[in-house]
Amino acid sequence: MRVLVVNLNFGVDKMTDTAGKGCDILIPFDDRKPLEEIERSLLTKYRKNIWSKFIKALKEYNLVEEGDRIAVCISGGKDSMLMAKLFQELKRHHKEVNFDLEFLAMDPGYHPDIKKLMVENCKYLDIPVTIFESGIFKIVDNIAKDYPCFMCAKMRRGALYNKAKELNCTKMALGHHFNDVIETTMLNLLYTGNFKTMLPRLKSTNFQGLELIRPLYNIEESFIEQFTQENGLWPLNCACMVAAEKTANKRYEIKNLISQMKKNIKNVDKSIFTAAHNVNMNAILGWTKDGEKYSYLDTYFDS
Repeated sequence: MRVLVVNLNFGVDKMTDTAGKGCDILIPFDDRKPLEEIERSLLTKYRKNIWSKFIKALKEYNLVEEGDRIAVCISGGKDSMLMAKLFQELKRHHKEVNFDLEFLAMDPGYHPDIKKLMVENCKYLDIPVTIFESGIFKIVDNIAKDYPCFMCAKMRRGALYNKAKELNCTKMALGHHFNDVIETTMLNLLYTGNFKTMLPRLKSTNFQGLELIRPLYNIEESFIEQFTQENGLWPLNCACMVAAEKTANKRYEIKNLISQMKKNIKNVDKSIFTAAHNVNMNAILGWTKDGEKYSYLDTYFDS
């Protein structure tokens, strides 16, 4: 599957010298298809590689439950736009579980052209999104020039949690996919020396009664790209006004590493994903749980 990208630079002054030159984004292969055809493709052409894997994650990790009010968080990128459409199809075709949806998009300080594209995409895709402003880009640019990405991600997550709580949501859905999961696993292993992955569901530590869920957990990025491009959609990428093209360099290194490994090791990406499901605690030297460190020697001499 060929993937075309273009370097997007609106020719405007970045906020400081922290900023980069622009972001690569997907280019559609053809004109935008009618909405009905886009929606139908999820249940037909992409049933195996997108829809079925979406449903599998919902069932395997019990992500959608009776009475849930789910904040579907939309950045305007390919992943979150697909997630929004999947939830709409779920609501339309699966009546056995009663749940409500709130579509949220935070404007951290996008360039007006970026915001316009996000609004137009949501309108065309019939996603009734609520957009709220946070001004996070400006704040991050002032206080975290050296490490803007970590601070920005943390503040954006907090702003979304706040809004979801304000709207009485019980869950907040983010668009992390299969590749995000395995890249996170390898980042932790190679750069921090621990075995830790991205979970499909976790409770918020700061917002009681609110959970984070990742419904795209089993969906490979290549199929999201294919769905986006073949349906003629033009998504946002990071849209960063602070550190564009300098963000997540280590993650890109890991992405390239996995890509190289796949040439020599069959299904290596799936093995990385499966490894987090198959940890043998009888063959682990040490682990951490709830902030406490443990060693296999703690119980070694008990028997």
